[in-house]
Amino acid sequence: MVGAERAAGSGQRAAGSGQRAAGSGQRAAGSGQRAVLFAVRSAGALYRLLDVLPVFGGDERILSRFTLEPGSEFGVEALAAVEQSGARCIGWDEAVRSTHDLILAASPKGQLHTLRGPRVLLPHGAGFNKALSEEGSPGLPSGLDPAYLLADGRPWAALHALAHPDQVDRLAAHSPSAAARAAVVGDPTLDRILASAHHREHYRTALGTGGRELVVLTSTWGPESLLRRRPGLPAALAARLPYDAYQLALVVHPNEHSRIGGFDLARQLAPALDAGMVLAPPFEEWAALLVACDAVITDHGSTALYAAALDRRIVSVTDGGPELIAGSPMAAVLAQVPRLTDPAGVAAALRSDRSGGTRRFAEYAFAEPSFAEPDHALNRLREELYRHLELAPPATSVRARPLPAPTADVRTPAAFAVRARIEGTRVHVERLPAHLDTPAHHLAAEHPGASAAQRQSAGLLFRRAAPPSSLPHSETWTAAGWTARVLADHPGCRTAAAVLSPGTCLVRRRDGDLLTVRVEPWRAAGRVVRTDPAAALSAVHAWLGAHPGRRAPVTLSCRTGVHTVQVALTPATEAELSYEL
Repeated sequence: MVGAERAAGSGQRAAGSGQRAAGSGQRAAGSGQRAVLFAVRSAGALYRLLDVLPVFGGDERILSRFTLEPGSEFGVEALAAVEQSGARCIGWDEAVRSTHDLILAASPKGQLHTLRGPRVLLPHGAGFNKALSEEGSPGLPSGLDPAYLLADGRPWAALHALAHPDQVDRLAAHSPSAAARAAVVGDPTLDRILASAHHREHYRTALGTGGRELVVLTSTWGPESLLRRRPGLPAALAARLPYDAYQLALVVHPNEHSRIGGFDLARQLAPALDAGMVLAPPFEEWAALLVACDAVITDHGSTALYAAALDRRIVSVTDGGPELIAGSPMAAVLAQVPRLTDPAGVAAALRSDRSGGTRRFAEYAFAEPSFAEPDHALNRLREELYRHLELAPPATSVRARPLPAPTADVRTPAAFAVRARIEGTRVHVERLPAHLDTPAHHLAAEHPGASAAQRQSAGLLFRRAAPPSSLPHSETWTAAGWTARVLADHPGCRTAAAVLSPGTCLVRRRDGDLLTVRVEPWRAAGRVVRTDPAAALSAVHAWLGAHPGRRAPVTLSCRTGVHTVQVALTPATEAELSYEL
């Protein structure tokens, strides 16, 4: 550690100051218990604090309390996040009156210097990339700004935990006295992400990604963020990325969640969400999406550096404007990765790989041992924190908690504009959200989810079989009965189909043909990838329309996404005709 000594007034406890009055929660002399206060300024800062909790795991000597630091415009969301975590809370006035054995914060802003006890400032984001013109010193991020790091000209933090040696040098250039109390420990959030890398397939299953390429949009907060500068971009990308080849997701900074509110955010993003985009909740799931994804489209926010640590492809959409600090890790990323200026070029930008791999960018933000040593940050941070607590750490090693599987709402569009290219028995299908006025070969609409107008305009209407009802009274259609009824009710429809299982469908053509469609999964090296059978139905509908009078059996090669699958058409059997939907 650099600068282990704590200067007077820096949070050092005077002799006898550690005892608390009865009822205040302060440890009694000789009890061996230590009171740790987590000072929360925003929801984003809270999530950083929660990522370091494993350092105290299994230690009954630690008594943790959380307090909400006043003065932040994101305080309401922070309070809700603290309450949701189940943490024990004390009011700010009580926190200021009490003396604490350790105070942990992930943001230097506010009145932290008024809290009594050794204060530790934890990493907040990957690197120091942004400076806000309306806050602090011009051109400096808060984590390097003496305006936030000094009180009465002296550092208020007993320890400034940093993720990379270069950050100590940058801090020393602006505040030598604060840098003297800095230590490079790494980034606990990166620990969690790297520890979760082997859960990638589990996360993709939870998201329903399948064989598609998962593309994550990331938006920081502030006036230069993706959502502020290009609010229509999510919907524009959803309109141009074929649904069976790409899955789109959005990660929004917790501060932006707080500013807009979850209700309005979902309302504003409704066109993209209805097109199948996944919106990540602000805690933990954003990181699981990075583990699951194949590529990231980003602004100048530091989330992209975590994607770089996983060596994911990166495409930029904004330059950060005056907020981006020259020479910062994100400045290096944005200078070298492909830039997307027109949504129409998104597929080409995602295929471009001029950067030569992205993990090298992350090495500017995280210390090299972060990648080579498991749980590097948590173990080093625990050593530092227990030294300030004047306790020996538990004998067991600390492990980062893997990220939970995503639980975000994943919607399937109810109608698709379908492009089809037919070459003999080979059919290439691209499905795009129907509500975006896309030129197409036909409209495919799901019953009953599609609108009445979409159902009346659809060339293909399909329905997915529902699980059997557990209630004693029920009413169902057979596949044959429903397909006949839907053609009678929709005179413009040429094909009605029932999806009976992931691999079997019944198709009824208006010319009277009743066909069984069997969709084989794509298999290679032990992997089995299934395409949406409704996509294969569009291929069948297009091929049958181009070959009137052609009778089954026939086998088509259908490319509906990144893989080609075999689709066999045979005369329908009684089993498919009588299948109950």
